Amino acid sequence: EFAQTVATEAMIEAVKQATLGTQVAGRIVELSVRAGDTVRAGQVLARIDARAADAAVAASRSQLAEAEANLANAKRVHERNKALVAQKFVSQAAVDQSESAYQAALAQVEAVRANAGSAVVARGGCAAHAASRVVGETLAELGDMATPGMAIVTVFDPREMRAVAYVPQATLGKAKLDGARIDLPALGKTVKPVRSTVIPLADAKSHTTRVRFDLPPTDGLVPGQYARARLPVGVATMLAVPESALVRRGEVTGVYVIDDKGVPRLRQLRTGERVGDGEVEVLAGLSGGETIASN
Repeated sequence: EFAQTVATEAMIEAVKQATLGTQVAGRIVELSVRAGDTVRAGQVLARIDARAADAAVAASRSQLAEAEANLANAKRVHERNKALVAQKFVSQAAVDQSESAYQAALAQVEAVRANAGSAVVARGGCAAHAASRVVGETLAELGDMATPGMAIVTVFDPREMRAVAYVPQATLGKAKLDGARIDLPALGKTVKPVRSTVIPLADAKSHTTRVRFDLPPTDGLVPGQYARARLPVGVATMLAVPESALVRRGEVTGVYVIDDKGVPRLRQLRTGERVGDGEVEVLAGLSGGETIASN
């Protein structure tokens, strides 16, 4: 008897991934990393022309000074109108108008302060930094003109990866997620997830639910890699052989069967899915009780 499993396609993604960009305009004068590079905390990944950042800071400060002056003037006018309306020298409409002007000037100051803050932050570190990560992709080239919000480098933490599978709802209802296994064909490995998380939302079109399987540290895993999740859904009786006993020659898959004279003879098999740990189901070509070579 073996655990009966259902296989579903999955994709590897990083648990911790970030895209680093810029907050001000400027030409990229240094791009010191490439895809696949490992970067450490504090390392400069890219640098934007400091003169452009300085100009942005100066312009932001000038705009802020002008907006603050307008706010002070609007406040004085509004305070004077409130005093004069009590003496009936101005109308209530004038007070309402000055109050609207004051609120508009206040909003303008807040907006300019936000932009000025972004420019100052970008100037103070107009280089992009990252903690200990791997560069997944560079999204700009040396000499490119960066604009505010433009992405430059994507980095991820290779120590925390997960497989994301879209599991049919009918399968999820009977699957035992704690017994799941994740096949990694590109690495020739099968790993046991350390935990699984069912996202409590179902796709109305495909009738599937997204399930995340956090994986143990595994060398060679990268985001976007193909994977396969095998979910146990019950127990079935079947004929199986160790995967190490299979012989693959082109399109032919078989095993060496030991005859009654002790001579190994190659016999072609039709195989199914992997079952258990390191065994493959035999659909045809072998009978229970026959002796095969273990490798």
